[in-house]
Amino acid sequence: MTTIFTRIIRGEIPGTFVYKDEACVAFMSINPMADGHVLVIPRDEVDHWVDLSPYMATHLFEVSHRISKALQKAFPCERVGLIIAGYEVNHCHIHLIPTNNMSQLSFANAAASVDRETLENNAEKIISALNS
Repeated sequence: MTTIFTRIIRGEIPGTFVYKDEACVAFMSINPMADGHVLVIPRDEVDHWVDLSPYMATHLFEVSHRISKALQKAFPCERVGLIIAGYEVNHCHIHLIPTNNMSQLSFANAAASVDRETLENNAEKIISALNS
């Protein structure tokens, strides 16, 4: 069954993208734990991150590293937290969350929703930081 992330990648469902290449994409979380919460996702549907090819695992972390540097510029924070939980959607995804303390890295903090304008404004900040 096609995942919601594949449907977003294909453009069947709206997504607010900050990065795209031939192997993966990154877009804003619609249930963010903090402003700037981004998901990095392989284009191919791989359920569990341990099943990624060595190339894809390396590539996802390289992209996550680059985006995390941009997040630090766009959303000044002490650290960018990284979570690979794998339970919400059966399509491997890396959460990148700007944080100032460990308690912010909890799915209990996730917003129930966020308006499109906020997502787009946050995405513009990240894209600008990526391009600087």
